[in-house]
Amino acid sequence: MIDFQVPAGPGESELTEKRSRFLGHLRTIGDEEEAKAFIQEIKKQYHDARHNCWCWRIGRDLERFSDDGEPQGSAGKPMLEVFRREDVTNLVCVVTRYFGGVLLGTGGLSRAYAGAAKEALLAAGTRVVTEWTPVCFSCPYPLLERCKTAVSQLGGEVVGLEYGENVKIRALMPAGEALAFSGVMTELSAGAVPVTIEENIWK
Repeated sequence: MIDFQVPAGPGESELTEKRSRFLGHLRTIGDEEEAKAFIQEIKKQYHDARHNCWCWRIGRDLERFSDDGEPQGSAGKPMLEVFRREDVTNLVCVVTRYFGGVLLGTGGLSRAYAGAAKEALLAAGTRVVTEWTPVCFSCPYPLLERCKTAVSQLGGEVVGLEYGENVKIRALMPAGEALAFSGVMTELSAGAVPVTIEENIWK
């Protein structure tokens, strides 16, 4: 199984560095569209701020960040590094800066943005979730118990049964096991029970 740490809830933070205010906003997300929507929401709410820098992570492969006008590499990337170090994912973080009139330099900015992101994460807390692959298939009644056994033997769990002419089964398989399970079902049913594999989820 593939386990991830995600924020346990929303997180907010505020810190001041040489009269500049840094406001951190962190939320759990499931996809890129949720990340973009939250970033736009914060930009609209804090439209009078000089900068709204952001980063997001989904799984361990999808990552984006923006310095939003700050010197390159001084905001979004240091924020993202916080979440990489803590191995936390499925989140979006926006740090809003109200300029206080004193230049901080690249190093000062990096520390301030990373600090605001880390404080927002501390405020949110974390919890562990597992990555699963939902699968759906329809099997004849005589094969039902053998199908359920095949699910459990690969570490999955049956989450839905619908009885009709055949039994429609929805199950969650550990990420990476869905194709193996599909092969097992092909062998078990002599190709009569095709398996539909859906996009991965975390729970």
